[in-house]
Amino acid sequence: MALSGIQIYKLLPQTNCKECGFPTCLAFAMKLAAKQVELASCPYVSEESKAQLAESSAPPIRLVTLKSDSQEVKAGNEVVLFRHEKTFYNKPGVFVKISDTLSADQIKALVGPADIYKVNYVGIELTLDGFAVSAESGSPGAFAGAVQAVRSATKRPLILMAGDAATAAAGLGVLSGETAMLYAADSANWEAMAEAAKAHKAALAVKGASLDELADLTEKIKAKGVEDLVLDPVSDTLSTGLIFEIQIRRLALKKNFRSVGFPTIVFPKTTAGAAQAITKYAGFVVLESFAPELIYPLLVLRQNIYTDPQKPIQVQPGIYEINNPGPEAPVLVTTNFSITYFSVANEVESSGLPAWLLVTDAEGMSVLTAWAAGKFDSERIAKSVKAFNIADKVTRKRIVLPGHVAVLSGEVEAELPDWEVRVGPREAVDIPKFYKSALG
Repeated sequence: MALSGIQIYKLLPQTNCKECGFPTCLAFAMKLAAKQVELASCPYVSEESKAQLAESSAPPIRLVTLKSDSQEVKAGNEVVLFRHEKTFYNKPGVFVKISDTLSADQIKALVGPADIYKVNYVGIELTLDGFAVSAESGSPGAFAGAVQAVRSATKRPLILMAGDAATAAAGLGVLSGETAMLYAADSANWEAMAEAAKAHKAALAVKGASLDELADLTEKIKAKGVEDLVLDPVSDTLSTGLIFEIQIRRLALKKNFRSVGFPTIVFPKTTAGAAQAITKYAGFVVLESFAPELIYPLLVLRQNIYTDPQKPIQVQPGIYEINNPGPEAPVLVTTNFSITYFSVANEVESSGLPAWLLVTDAEGMSVLTAWAAGKFDSERIAKSVKAFNIADKVTRKRIVLPGHVAVLSGEVEAELPDWEVRVGPREAVDIPKFYKSALG
């Protein structure tokens, strides 16, 4: 049974050292009871207390990690229902299903393009996470061959979808030293599948048509020594699937119901279903096929949801060259908020006009937000100009401020008396027109 905050407090050192990030041990104990911190944050808790606090310090949703030779996918370990409460940590792994009825050449032809698929989104590379090999042939040998063909074409983690332990073991035998996921144990085969997963140190997906069935199966499988479980609450409709996902998340976080405290896996049939799974609350999403035009919006959606709203996406401050600028090219200034940077950079690049783009450290805020917070001012701009030695790159010292902070122009002139300070447009889309008329 989980301990209350007061019970946890009695097991802590009670020194109020503040090294955990909280003012008192009682405050830390209350957060620990609410599953909002980890016991490891306390540097002075005794080993005896650690043993007693094991259940209270364990995450409400178990962390499950799939590993291949060079990559890994993590799911679970979440502590909130909504990211604004704290943040989401492990974005759902997106996998593509491959049938073992295909030949080795056909498998490689499908896996290859998906494996190398990569898109740059505001400076972040978005890719698929792995592949799920489905045993549809009914032959353990064919399944093992398909797993081998997939592995020869990609190093990404794998999910092995096999309905019986013999076929599962044949596939797992190909993946020496890896941590794959075995799908799936149900009320008919759970003992054999648990043994196969335990023997090969694989995670095990558990399939059930109700929460009661899932809870019963997880307890039985844990008793067999398999702890890394993933839940598949089988559903026929989007609404039923959504209800299951929310119920599992709430039971794990709010009720500390350990029997369903695991990440989930979803097999959406449509893009809408995949989008729902990403938002509420799948740990693994297995798509029927790979299509770049469908994968891209899903990866962008996932990135947006699993970006900490309290930590904006940032680019590295510095001086960026656009369209091979020469010493006569102007210096445009912006902040290091990724969307702001890419808005400006894309407009200038697509216009074909050369420019130096000075990205100032504004702690990841947009221009107006940073200016209002005192993170984007004349002193910071001047400091960046000097720190990145821009004067050594240009013969005509022209610096262009964003139109939203025109009020800074006089102060920047005072900080940089050798520079010609201009005020550009408010919106990035107007930069090319401004450049041609005012800077050309």
